[in-house]
Amino acid sequence: MESKQGFTLALAVLLLTASLAARAQGLPGVGLAQVEGSAIFDEIRLNGTVNALSRSSLSTPVAGLVQDVRVDVGDRVERGDVLIQLDDELERHALESARAATQAARAQLQEARRRLTEARSVGAGGNIAQTEVLARESAVATSEAELARMVAEQARQASLVERHRVAAPYSGVISAKTSDLGEWVSPGDTLLTLVDTEHLRLDFQVPQDYYPKLSEHTELLIGTSPENPVGATIATAVPVSDPQLRTFLLRARPPASLSLLPGMSVSAILRVFSGEQGLTVPRDAINRYPEGRTTVWIAEPDGDDAYRVREQRVAVGSGFANRVVIRSGLNGGEQVVARGNEGLSDGMRVSRVGREAD
Repeated sequence: MESKQGFTLALAVLLLTASLAARAQGLPGVGLAQVEGSAIFDEIRLNGTVNALSRSSLSTPVAGLVQDVRVDVGDRVERGDVLIQLDDELERHALESARAATQAARAQLQEARRRLTEARSVGAGGNIAQTEVLARESAVATSEAELARMVAEQARQASLVERHRVAAPYSGVISAKTSDLGEWVSPGDTLLTLVDTEHLRLDFQVPQDYYPKLSEHTELLIGTSPENPVGATIATAVPVSDPQLRTFLLRARPPASLSLLPGMSVSAILRVFSGEQGLTVPRDAINRYPEGRTTVWIAEPDGDDAYRVREQRVAVGSGFANRVVIRSGLNGGEQVVARGNEGLSDGMRVSRVGREAD
């Protein structure tokens, strides 16, 4: 065991010594990255809008005079809260009358049933005629029907009173108020605008050519900052193209980490599989020249933990996820300089520093 530990320690010291030796030679340090073969993705930059799933123009189903407005713009309300009260004095009187009529009909039915029970206890053909029994049975049926009618009328009047109140159909924020005390309103008039600020969606219009490319591998990155985009969940892609814009609607659920409000603009990157495989390198490994030439620096081992670099011309394609597609010029498996490639020249020796660059 001690022999094995001693060997490991000696090996570590040897590697460290070699690394320090290379550094001691004054070699410039660079970050290296592997040329990788991977699936190629297309990135589409999008501009969208934060929309509320529910946005309602509240109105009343009956005409009336605004008696009380209990909210103002910006107020947070809960489902069922009464927001506006119309003058319902006449309807409340009618409701009280319907309740009284219902009580009278119920009492009349009780009396009719009592009289029928009395007639049946005596017995038809005895002290009471059969026709009288039938008449009392008919009176009970009539009273039952009258009671049912009055109960329905009472319910109708109660519903009419309730319709003089404008209540919140869901929890949200009042974004607009277009009515005030003393105004006469009619059915269909917009009195308030209610917006659900808790359940939001991000809506983007995407070029129709990308609809067939959507899959479970598709990513949507919300561009709160170029360095740290936040992933969002795609909720739906509407399979209908706008005939004028030639786009389709892509709707996503916003990340919980973002603080968003309805109506805000939002930028995003849609990343879809192109259907191709190819070589890629980090974006920082690409050198671009004014005349249009693009190159990378290939680093090849040159002993003593050092590398010798040479410039290689390449043809590049699209970029995604901070990487660039190499169309030609590389074979795969090479190591390229991704950091510290400023001021390099062909044949220069360099040392590797840090971890492999992304």
